[in-house]
Amino acid sequence: MTLTLTDELLAFDREHLWHPYTSMTSPTPVRVVTGAQGCELEVDGRWVVDGMSSWWSAIHGYRHPVLDAALAEQAGRFSHVMFGGLTHEPAVELGRRLVAITPAPLERVFLADSGSVAVEVAMKMVLQYQRGRGRAERSRMLTVLGGYHGDTFDCMSVTDPVGGMHTMWQGLLPDQVFGPQPPSYDASAAEIDAWAGELRALAARHAATLAGIIVEPLLQGAGGMHPYPEACLRVFREIADEHGLLLVFDEIATGFGRTGHLFVSELVTPDIVCVGKALTGGYLTLAAVVTTDEVGRGISASESGVLMHGPTFMGNPLACAVASASIDLLLDGDWKARVDTIGARLTAGLAPLREAPGVVDVRTIGAVGVVQLDHEVDVVPATEAALAAGVWLRPFRDLVYAMPPYVADAAAIDRLVAGIGAAVSAG
Repeated sequence: MTLTLTDELLAFDREHLWHPYTSMTSPTPVRVVTGAQGCELEVDGRWVVDGMSSWWSAIHGYRHPVLDAALAEQAGRFSHVMFGGLTHEPAVELGRRLVAITPAPLERVFLADSGSVAVEVAMKMVLQYQRGRGRAERSRMLTVLGGYHGDTFDCMSVTDPVGGMHTMWQGLLPDQVFGPQPPSYDASAAEIDAWAGELRALAARHAATLAGIIVEPLLQGAGGMHPYPEACLRVFREIADEHGLLLVFDEIATGFGRTGHLFVSELVTPDIVCVGKALTGGYLTLAAVVTTDEVGRGISASESGVLMHGPTFMGNPLACAVASASIDLLLDGDWKARVDTIGARLTAGLAPLREAPGVVDVRTIGAVGVVQLDHEVDVVPATEAALAAGVWLRPFRDLVYAMPPYVADAAAIDRLVAGIGAAVSAG
């Protein structure tokens, strides 16, 4: 039998390429993408709605003419230059936009090259700040259970040590302080108060060694797609202020409108915010850490006198140019109405699944829809069922969820809902 190009690609992939969270010896099936347009991917020769926005990044969909043009225009000038000792217009213009759209005290920008690196940089900022303030003994982070902050070592250390994806590394990671997971988004005032009391007591016990607090604000992502009340953000801020800690919001997943807020940091302002994923509209890897003058002065007063970090591809001109175009595209369009419309349609469409066998919860926040099962999803049949319904999904743990591009119209969302239902039935 003559092998097709797809067969050859899959054969080489299976023998040589490692995919995320996949066994080398017994890899799960992968599918070949041959095209992308709008909110759809061409997978195995058929067009399907991308319910994942390429892991929450492609908010404008694919092959957007504005982003294509920004990329091509910058490539016609220069594609990369080191950021050490040099600067360029794309980086400066992106910095202007980030300062303008984040809360007022946040006006110092560090351009990283991935979300995990941004979190590493933020945590390093926290530690160097405390050293600069003469408090080197403050070297631990306070966070909450249920969180996820990336796959590099410091990031893993503040990811849920029990229910997270990095439990095998316990004992090798920095020792952080974990408080209780925030209550559910529909929690009562009494439940919020009880949680807050426990977290305050924990912070007080460890205050002498704590340097900062890091959380995903309003929505915990890969740790379980868990939305929680806005009131919890104020508790984090109050604890940080009471004990001289820096508050870090990891908005890599929540930023750029996904929760219905441009940034959750608009509700409660942190000392440091990390952004990534949707920053370039899914075109190129780029992240940023935005902080205050006060934090910058504290870092500069540490023994090194400088922030000890500098990625090779920091401030990459191609990525910065596309990021600026993506931000402009977001702000020039009615992103809030789009997100609200998607959210409302997901809420209505997914509601009947509350009665489906094996379903324990259905929840939405912004342009995010989640169905939680009473068992681990069988990913392969669930994925196949969704594809048969015309949708690409990537379930994990006990969750079938979607974060579609903001360009998805009503018909696409209806297909997505049908695909989620198919995956729930099959998984």
